Amino acid sequence: MAEILALVAIVLAIAAMNRNGKNTAKLTEEIRKLRQELDAIRAGGTVSATLPAKGETLASAVAEASMDDADATTAEPSFPSPWLRGRATADDAGSAAEAATPETAPPGAEALAATGPPERESLESRIGARWAVWVGGLALALGGIFMVKYAVESGVLSPAVRLALAALFGLVLVAAGEVIRRRGQPAESVPFGNAMIPGVLTAAGALTLFGVTYAAHGFYGFIGAPLSFLTLAAIALATIALSLLHGQALAGLGLLGSMATPLLVSTAEPDPWRLFAYLSIAWLATAAASRLRRWQAAPALANVALGLWALLYLAAAEPIETLPVTLALLVMLAGAALLWPGAGTGESAGDIGIGAATDRPADAGDDAAVPDGDAGHMAAAAPGDIHSADASDAVTHRAVARWQRLLAPAFLPVSLSAALAASVPAIVLAFLHPSPLSSATAFAALAFALAVLGAGRSWALYPAVLGNLCALAGTMVLAGISGRLALGALVALPGQPDLDTAVPVAADAGPVGLLLLLAAGLSVVGGGAILWWKERAPAHAALGGVLMAVFPAAIATVSFLAFGNLTFDLRHGLFALVLGLAYLGGAELHSRGLPEGRAPVPQWTLVAGGFAFLVLALFALTDGLATTLLVAFLGFAMVVATRVRPWAVLPWAMVGAALVVAVRIGWEPTVVGAASLSKTPVFNQLLPGYGIPALLLAGSAWLLRRWPGERVRNLLQALACLFVLLAIAILVRHAMNGGVLDSAVPTLGEQAIYTLLAAGASAVLMTFDLKQPNPVFRYGSMVIGVLSMLSILSAHFFALNPYFTGELTGRWPLFNLLLIGYLLPGLAFAGLAWYARGRRPVPYVTLLALTGAMLVFAWVTLSVRRYWHGEGIASWKGFLEGETYTYSVVWLLLGVALLALGSRLNARSLRLASAALVLIAVVKVFLVDMSNLQGILRALSFIGLGAVLIGIGLFYQRILSAGTGSSSAPRRSVPPGPAPE
Repeated sequence: MAEILALVAIVLAIAAMNRNGKNTAKLTEEIRKLRQELDAIRAGGTVSATLPAKGETLASAVAEASMDDADATTAEPSFPSPWLRGRATADDAGSAAEAATPETAPPGAEALAATGPPERESLESRIGARWAVWVGGLALALGGIFMVKYAVESGVLSPAVRLALAALFGLVLVAAGEVIRRRGQPAESVPFGNAMIPGVLTAAGALTLFGVTYAAHGFYGFIGAPLSFLTLAAIALATIALSLLHGQALAGLGLLGSMATPLLVSTAEPDPWRLFAYLSIAWLATAAASRLRRWQAAPALANVALGLWALLYLAAAEPIETLPVTLALLVMLAGAALLWPGAGTGESAGDIGIGAATDRPADAGDDAAVPDGDAGHMAAAAPGDIHSADASDAVTHRAVARWQRLLAPAFLPVSLSAALAASVPAIVLAFLHPSPLSSATAFAALAFALAVLGAGRSWALYPAVLGNLCALAGTMVLAGISGRLALGALVALPGQPDLDTAVPVAADAGPVGLLLLLAAGLSVVGGGAILWWKERAPAHAALGGVLMAVFPAAIATVSFLAFGNLTFDLRHGLFALVLGLAYLGGAELHSRGLPEGRAPVPQWTLVAGGFAFLVLALFALTDGLATTLLVAFLGFAMVVATRVRPWAVLPWAMVGAALVVAVRIGWEPTVVGAASLSKTPVFNQLLPGYGIPALLLAGSAWLLRRWPGERVRNLLQALACLFVLLAIAILVRHAMNGGVLDSAVPTLGEQAIYTLLAAGASAVLMTFDLKQPNPVFRYGSMVIGVLSMLSILSAHFFALNPYFTGELTGRWPLFNLLLIGYLLPGLAFAGLAWYARGRRPVPYVTLLALTGAMLVFAWVTLSVRRYWHGEGIASWKGFLEGETYTYSVVWLLLGVALLALGSRLNARSLRLASAALVLIAVVKVFLVDMSNLQGILRALSFIGLGAVLIGIGLFYQRILSAGTGSSSAPRRSVPPGPAPE
């Protein structure tokens, strides 16, 4: 077992060293580029600012030399163009680099210049300088292990002597590494930073001491559990301390040993307090070493290891004590906030990891969003000379850089690993509730601590987001609401329980106070982030505003749905009311100090969060029709508030109110419940429930008729039209079904009313568009028209056609179901087509006219059938001979009438409809009448068809002749003359 552990640890150490070498190569390249830039600036005489000179580094030496040269030079020459300045600077930089001497160069610069750009490493260099060191260290460690194994198998020495010799061998390796380090590493070894001999020897010695201590405890029992635990812990912490001298790879080895020590030593009475106290000390030691050396890999691994220990304990321990594991994770989060990374920002991405620190405003200037090289390049180009394509590329580059800084902030490995290591155990603790009862408190504490870390540090983007997500996920776990259940609340899923049958994990009222306290805490943390970062890092302040607008309200809503009284809940109602007013007050205070031109993202989020809490308060304190109306009035009040505070976010609150009302109507279409709904037509609870929100939306659109925000104005106008149509349709549905709203298929009469409403709405929107051109009215009228035509095609002609359904048409000959189902809609669409002529596209007008003609044709046809068969015109009755002949006569007369009307109105669509009817009549006479009619009826059918066709031909000949004569008359009035050349 010891051999396997040693081998695995050495392999991991070698991999970490290899990664460290790559980072060293990157740093070397950054230093080389920095020196070249400083030389170029010095040659151009543009150094006027003092560079930071902290520590004895090559960059500081170069900066000091550059400052001395700048003092000795004359005044900066003037150039007529920035392009000439850049060209001269580049030329002078090249000549200055060639003329540089050892006397004028800063210390260390000569060696760096001699190296030049890094060349690709050869196979010989890789084998001789790197692999030899790695394999040698592995061979030393395995040699010590094999020596112990040989001594055990041969029985040459006693176990105590074998262990003593192995421990001595480990100490000798550590001492040898220290001796070689103190003698100094040759300069040629700098490129082989991941193959440093002292670090390899120290790692081999530490592994040997780990193996000896474990063998003394686990195999021979020479030392007890407490002493072995302390010894292993001391070796691990000493290894971490030595990593300050030998690099991050050795820190990883010490961290691995320290985290594995509790697994190697077993005890009859495990104590979670001692376990997590030791793990916290090991984590703090790693974090302290990482702070001194600005490491990221080692602390990230420490975060992951501590999180894994927390999960292992929560999964295997019985009984569970939540306080020690919670305190250990809180120590990790506090250490990340205060120790490492802490408040450090670093100077470059090469020093601190991915991205740059975001402690300056995102809009501090274009140069703040562009890398140094790009900023210098843009500074060398005059605005009048730069091409538009280059300017567009620069803008795109700045936008990409801004998003990269936001999504990949500084210290990303440390922050992300800490967030995951704390959030996953927190959700597990929520699952464990109510056994033990303290698990819910532990979950809330961890989620809140993550949110505090995210609000307090600009690099803690992911702790902020994951902390809030963890809070909401844990709340849903405590409430017994799974993701599938939440989806089933919106979409019907097979075998899915609803919210009424879901049983919370804790059915008592215990977690309610904790959840509301958590929501309030997240709100306070988000507000603090806005206040703290609105000047230093506006992007981070905006993130805090978004999080505090979404997650506290969501947590309070889940608590109300799971544990509250849905009819009247004073606790949730007052809580939401207080927070809603606090959010709106915060928006007012934030807006007063908002600089001119600054994007008011926190203002939007504060208003949105306040509106969400006020809506929740209305749902908790009211019920039924009052809730629907008050939500609509709340949105309207926000619109009225624009007269006092012209905030762009306020009109959107009315849009949100309309969406809430729509969701509530979709959940309960009767508004007050089916049992409480009055059966009186029109004047019932549906009229205010649907009509008042429609009127408020229309009033909001009218109040905002001069509002500069076109999108919200158009959206409110569209929602107003939709709600008006919805109100009328629901009242018709209620009246046509005896005061009952159910899912039954509508009748043809009910569907005809909907069709007439759609045609009227299209005409009304067209009128609005003519008076005040608006894309909502323009496209909305055509969308309603197209949808109504599709509804006619599917419902009037097929699904609800009395010929197919067998529905009785009524006793009256003319005023019956066919009149309301076909003739009235046909006339309505004919009038709509006439009204749309010259105002809408020709294809749309043609479709309207054809739809009207088809409806009239259906009315005539079905009326003929009713004349022959009575009220019932179902298809199973078949066709009579007289009925078949009547169809031909009526269709031909209707075609002639459409032809005359189309010619009088100059409507090509009506003439096309006439041609279609005549063609149908011709096909019907030749195919149906010839085979089904007998005697005089068949003769009359053909005679009538021939007479009509001849009459139509004569009519067209006269029209065409008249058109030709009128068009040729001007030509005859022109005297002949020579042809134009």
